[in-house]
Amino acid sequence: MADNRISADGYADEKAEVKHHERQTGGMMTAEDFEFLDNFPEERKKKILRKIDWRLVPMLVLLYLVAYLDKTNIGNAKIEGMTVDLGLHGIQYNVAVAIFFIPFILCEVPSNMILHKLHRPSWYIGGLVFTWGTIMTLTGVVQNYAGLLAIRFLLGIFEAGFLPGAILIISNWYLPNETQTRIAILYTSAATGGAFSGLLAFAIAKMDGMAGLEGWRWIFILEGIFTVVVAAMCFTFLCDTPALSHGWLEPDEIRYLELRQLSRRLTTPGDYKDNDSHFNWAVFKDIFCDYKIYLLTFANWSNAVPNYAMKFTMPTILRGMGYTSSNAQLMTIPPYMIGAISAYVFAVFADRQSWRYPFLVGPQICVLTSFIILIATSGNVENNIALNYFAVCLACFGMYPILPGVNAWNVANTPGPTKRSVNIGLLICIGNIGGLIGSYIYLDSEAPRYPTGYGTSLSFAGAGIVAASLLEFLLARGNARKARMTEAEIREKYSQEELQRMGEKSPLFKYAL
Repeated sequence: MADNRISADGYADEKAEVKHHERQTGGMMTAEDFEFLDNFPEERKKKILRKIDWRLVPMLVLLYLVAYLDKTNIGNAKIEGMTVDLGLHGIQYNVAVAIFFIPFILCEVPSNMILHKLHRPSWYIGGLVFTWGTIMTLTGVVQNYAGLLAIRFLLGIFEAGFLPGAILIISNWYLPNETQTRIAILYTSAATGGAFSGLLAFAIAKMDGMAGLEGWRWIFILEGIFTVVVAAMCFTFLCDTPALSHGWLEPDEIRYLELRQLSRRLTTPGDYKDNDSHFNWAVFKDIFCDYKIYLLTFANWSNAVPNYAMKFTMPTILRGMGYTSSNAQLMTIPPYMIGAISAYVFAVFADRQSWRYPFLVGPQICVLTSFIILIATSGNVENNIALNYFAVCLACFGMYPILPGVNAWNVANTPGPTKRSVNIGLLICIGNIGGLIGSYIYLDSEAPRYPTGYGTSLSFAGAGIVAASLLEFLLARGNARKARMTEAEIREKYSQEELQRMGEKSPLFKYAL
């Protein structure tokens, strides 16, 4: 018998994959379904992907843009006088930043579990965005530190579900070797948002004194109103599922999209013999005993810790280089734009090669290098402004490709839909602990040298490189071990039920590198 092994990342030989799936699933798809997939024209496949790209991705990008603005505009408000007006002292600003991440981290997995059960993501995501937009608007009228903490906590609850939900939606529409580019496009809106937020804050701050409100208050009010408007658009324009997309997809296009997702599964539709109608602890047990999630977490932290820390503090860092508050806002634009371009370019090459590792560790090395430069020159900032600014740009160049790469690697090695929904939420959840850490590492008392901020970022960048390299080694070794047996030998040794229960641990499953 031919040795037809399922590849986790890439579907060049779709005919072999479909025939393999027929044996694996025991007839979940009819012979007519297999023939339909096998003979579906390549040109139509490309046309369908373009239709999805133009319909789904722009709305997700816009949503992530407002999520980024609402998450990080506190950094812009800080240098426009918020801390003075609210009487914040010591690490109170850091606490206000950090408290956002407590519910943000705790709510991501439950939110994705809820989204997995729903047939209309547009309603759920739209409701989340509308709520946090309303809360953001209220930040503009907060009068004291306690009020600011309460607002930030509520924001964390409702913003938690967006990013894992967006990646889950992408994984349900695209195959693994198509995901990183789309996640990167989504994530570039964060980098673009970083650039846009500085420019927007610069403009809005000019409203200082209008209606008796300070400029930093208008930043929250106007960006909150914009978020509510985008939420209203979400209800209409965000795609739900192929089955609910008859308005813009033809019937045979819907059938193709549903069958190709079905053919990628190694297990039955309800993972672990679960009919998907109730909570199943077996999924969590499998995830928490999986070494991949822990190594991916450290790889994720090589972005999360330095990136979150810098996005909350970049205007302050640049002001420490001698720029005025207004110019510091504007000087945040180039680093973020560089990060946006970098994330997309690395993702395109990773998807084309169906290989995640080199396009992840390369950016991590850039992050490591950037913080070595900042540590080495921070004692003499005034004579190294150009080099310091280059290092900030290099940090963004390296940080932004990491999250798309890590999440695409995670999706590619998680074939079952139930486990995938939890895995995505958990990786982002644990990754965002990096945001909690990053909230405290840039201390005003250490400006402009920031030894804690730069040193901690350097450490996490190094740890991420080690984790990604170890994961590549272990996955390659696992594939080599699986390749020692032919498919006939595997099926003689294991029953159909045992192979289904193994999931990605099945000898027939090839890990994505």
